[in-house]
Amino acid sequence: MKKIIYSEQSRKNGLQLIIAAEKGDVETVKSLLKKDVYIHAQDKEGRCAIVAAAYGNRLEIADLLIAAGADINMKDNTLQSAYLIPTIEGYTDMLKKTLKAGADIHSTDSDNGTGLIRASDRGHVEIIKELLKTDIRVNHVNRMGWTALLEAVILGDGGKRHTEVVRLLVDAGADVSLADKDGVTPLEHAKNKKYTDIIKILER
Repeated sequence: MKKIIYSEQSRKNGLQLIIAAEKGDVETVKSLLKKDVYIHAQDKEGRCAIVAAAYGNRLEIADLLIAAGADINMKDNTLQSAYLIPTIEGYTDMLKKTLKAGADIHSTDSDNGTGLIRASDRGHVEIIKELLKTDIRVNHVNRMGWTALLEAVILGDGGKRHTEVVRLLVDAGADVSLADKDGVTPLEHAKNKKYTDIIKILER
């Protein structure tokens, strides 16, 4: 395959594209996309334009960049992608766009955590619902030895949102017997924290 060589001006326009995407400057993004622009240019933080758009939840700009061929799975220096960012920030519409654009749902962050694990930690119910429509691995274990279910119990507050996350995960086939590195199960963690409603779900 012939390697494509991008001009210096194309790369400069690409860096301007990142700035415009971050600011939410739709007109500048439209203008730059009509020029010779390297859409996958990265700044010092490793962010490309689609990643910058995701950080700011810039939906219209994300649409423009995706239509122009932006790689939805590119990551910055911290291993965040336009798909992973909304899973922790709770940007449901942005997540839907990235999934439709072909996001790698098995992609992981610097802790080897999937989008499902990240969303479970934060109690993002709508994000969880969208991810469970895919074939994402419900029982994936991150670098700390935690599954999405363990994250929801250990890092959650036991309130309504995290309780619903636990219910969704269990209904989706989460293994309630998978323990952390110390051998403590989700149920044991829930009992230690006195999360009554979560205990009922796990005992069921």
